[in-house]
Amino acid sequence: MKTLKSLIYPFFLLLVISSHAQDMQDGFTYLETGQYTKAELFFNTILNDYPNNKTARLCYGRAIGLNGKTAKANTIFSQLLKDYPADFEVKLNYGESLLWNQQFHKAKAYYSNLVKEAPKSFPALLGYANTLSNLKEYQQALIYIDKALAVSPRNPNALNSKKYIYLGFAYKKQQEQDYTEAEFLLIKNLELLGDDKETLLNLANLYLIKNELESAKGVYNRLAKNPNNQIEALNGLSLVAHLNSKDKKALQLSHNAQSLIETNSAQTLKQQTTERYIQALIWNKKYKPAQRLIDTLMTEFSNANWVLALRATLNIYKSNFKKSLEDYNRILANDSTSFDGNLGKANALKALGRYDDAYASAENTLKFYDNQKDAVNFINELNANFSPALNSRAAYSFDNGENQAFAFQTSVSYPLSTRLKLLGQYNYRTTNNTITKNNAYSNAAAFGLSYQMLDNLIFKGTIGLTSAKTETNDYNQLITDVSVHIKPFKLQNLDLGYKRGVQSFNADLLDREIVQNNYYVNYNLSSNFNLGWFTQYIYTSQNDGNARNLLFTSLYYNILAKPSLKVGFNYQYIAFKEQVPNIYFSPESFQATEVFLNLVKDENTAKPKQWFYELTAATGLQYIDNGERQSTYRFQGKLGYKFSERTMLNLFGTRSNIASATAAGFTFTEIGLRFKWYILDKPLFKN
Repeated sequence: MKTLKSLIYPFFLLLVISSHAQDMQDGFTYLETGQYTKAELFFNTILNDYPNNKTARLCYGRAIGLNGKTAKANTIFSQLLKDYPADFEVKLNYGESLLWNQQFHKAKAYYSNLVKEAPKSFPALLGYANTLSNLKEYQQALIYIDKALAVSPRNPNALNSKKYIYLGFAYKKQQEQDYTEAEFLLIKNLELLGDDKETLLNLANLYLIKNELESAKGVYNRLAKNPNNQIEALNGLSLVAHLNSKDKKALQLSHNAQSLIETNSAQTLKQQTTERYIQALIWNKKYKPAQRLIDTLMTEFSNANWVLALRATLNIYKSNFKKSLEDYNRILANDSTSFDGNLGKANALKALGRYDDAYASAENTLKFYDNQKDAVNFINELNANFSPALNSRAAYSFDNGENQAFAFQTSVSYPLSTRLKLLGQYNYRTTNNTITKNNAYSNAAAFGLSYQMLDNLIFKGTIGLTSAKTETNDYNQLITDVSVHIKPFKLQNLDLGYKRGVQSFNADLLDREIVQNNYYVNYNLSSNFNLGWFTQYIYTSQNDGNARNLLFTSLYYNILAKPSLKVGFNYQYIAFKEQVPNIYFSPESFQATEVFLNLVKDENTAKPKQWFYELTAATGLQYIDNGERQSTYRFQGKLGYKFSERTMLNLFGTRSNIASATAAGFTFTEIGLRFKWYILDKPLFKN
């Protein structure tokens, strides 16, 4: 919503006409028509000849006050008040000069006495209402503006003041997140003024904040009924389309608005429309044309904040976060209160892993924009990342080798700062085979920490113990998982790690106490043109003398962003040093290829009381040693509900006949339930 503009509207008082009134008629005309410089010169000339003329002094004071010399005007009216303490017209002009000088508390006390002295004085009632509005005492302001309108019905100055009182009151309620009352006030304004453009724009913005996108769309369509408002309406409809994940439609609407801009269009409207068009290009990942337009604007407006913000946004989308940060810093150098500068900087800092600085920048935004929803949501998202969290899952699995298992796992993350968090994990698994009648169970507990050593480097390490009990064996083994997570360049992630564990897929494997030492590398490369590539290599040495090499690579393409939809191609290669097929799946050579489709509505982007989901379907071929090719399939899915910002629950399931999906090479099915709970609503270090 626009900053509440001044509610001071000049009203020309009926002056006592002296014998020189006819000589001053030109000066009165200058004042009435807003030619204040001419009025100032005119009445100054009169005062040179008649320095004590009250009418000329009053008019001169109004002329210079309305021409921006408010302090000098106040001095003139103060002197007039001393000379004519009982003159009500002088009192009114002095009161208005207090408003010009933004001395609202002093004006409140002064106007309070004026309306007692003259309860039916329209100028006094209007001045008092405007004073109360500037002090954001909107309830009282409405009472006195209605009294003014009772004295002078449908007076345009009073109606204009009432409009801005309603707008200011609605904005205050919006900041307090009392959206119902804010909507009521804006609708009352429309009842008063008809389809007023400013009120419609504020109502549409309120619906955007409430995420009532269809209501916002309806208001913009209502705005568009006036041909003079077509461009503003199209700009708004473009934003609604983007928020509805219809970015192609957003670009089309913005292009239509751009085509309506004429050479005589207002500069502000040209800027808003150009801004929206470039944003729409960025939303559609048309980065080159967006860059060309921004470069052209930079030649004309090299240090304009709105152009710098567009370039910063483009670099955010292209993952050039350091360049984006430079532009946000330039914006703040121009204007330390800039909303785009402060919150944009917070987003760039977060993407760079500078979380403390991101907090500071977002909190700085709230200093200038109290309770602003985007800034509050940004801080809440950071709080969720660094709040203590519990993640638990229970699963039942079975395969066509007659193995059955029940597993329970719970993990706890306990951040002590934005860089350091404590980690804990407990696993329980029981398994049996209905043919061999073997039963076994295992317990595992591990503790460790995660530490962000550099902005682009995180170390994670856990160590613990697993305890297994089988029909013929009872043992304990050390388990550990140590890794570093690096962002070497933009759009790239690299993980290096070592993991020690025990084969626990079924009772027979648990009984053999097979310890695995896994050395792994994960590498993920994204792009600005929707293509991605993930590769994993694992070398495993086992205490039974065997060793395994595993290579997995996936090439994928993102078709949609919201919900995420991607298709891709996977390839997997496995080779064991020794083949022991009677014990576990250990081919000399295993290869599998598949094509897959993945559809996701992410739980992190879901809002409270919304569903989230994921579905993966894949089919392909596998080759085991020198055997014939076999067709494969894989289905994975989850469906969950986000009860609040802190609590979510989901079902999950997997069905696959890919031989590498299990340690024994069987067709495998798993179903389960997962629960995630943020134990506190904000980080401990923020208390």
